[in-house]
Amino acid sequence: MVMDRFWAMPSRYTFEIKPIRELLMQYMPRGLVIDPFANRSKLASVTNDLDTGCDTDYHLDATDFLAMFQDASVDMVLYDPPYSARQVSECYRKMGRTVNMQTTQNSYWRKHKEQIRRIVKPNGLVLSCGWNSGGIGKKYGFEPLHIRLVAHGGNHNDTIVVVERRMEN
Repeated sequence: MVMDRFWAMPSRYTFEIKPIRELLMQYMPRGLVIDPFANRSKLASVTNDLDTGCDTDYHLDATDFLAMFQDASVDMVLYDPPYSARQVSECYRKMGRTVNMQTTQNSYWRKHKEQIRRIVKPNGLVLSCGWNSGGIGKKYGFEPLHIRLVAHGGNHNDTIVVVERRMEN
């Protein structure tokens, strides 16, 4: 496994941060790449964002978007969800959605991970972004290939990017 560290200015557009974009391009496969939280990113084959103001293919809750795909049909998932319960709450409220226990507890991310495990092909990849290095995890059948820490300086939290491969069944 590779671990490295870079410095970069923070941006709400994660895949526009140079060291994160470079890492993504290093691992980008041919085939079906999906992004359940695309915002304005057009790097995936199929994009989704809950915000109807974003120019994406779908405007679904991420769990519903991931559930659309057949078992073992996706080559890569770009997984850049809200990093905290507070961020989830802010996103849902902005869209006029109900904020409840299902949207602010660990089950929010667990449901995504269960769907990702189901839809990613064996040897397929997931690139996860967040404030921790957990990624999708071994529990869901993934092994880490690369961890990149992107420090933003000052009072900004670092972004941790984990590239994982789905292990053979």
